[in-house]
Amino acid sequence: MKATKIVYYVTTGIISVMMLFIAFETLTKPEVKVSMEHLGFPDYFRIELGIAKIIGAVLIWLPVRLLKETAYIGFSIMFASATLAHAVVGDPVSKIMTGIVFLAILIVSYVSNAKLQEINRNN
Repeated sequence: MKATKIVYYVTTGIISVMMLFIAFETLTKPEVKVSMEHLGFPDYFRIELGIAKIIGAVLIWLPVRLLKETAYIGFSIMFASATLAHAVVGDPVSKIMTGIVFLAILIVSYVSNAKLQEINRNN
């Protein structure tokens, strides 16, 4: 159980910190606006994504299952969509792989959370 907790906290922490950092950049850096235009997204979508990332970074830590699951689903869609968007416009493999790597970290967080919940139900 201790190892599962460590994995959960580390992977969830990575996702949360990364989402908060990227949300700040998404909302404040002009380069992100250019990047979103390159991907074919309107500027208002950049603002929506920035806000959604902040909300998700909070929700993923809450003990309310529905809210936590919502954050996992939202982040999964976000990472998959980012991967697809970069692939469609022909961006380098490194940009395409970033979404896949963070989706993998998110999956590990989700699975370790599910294991912890199962352990808690059985105790």
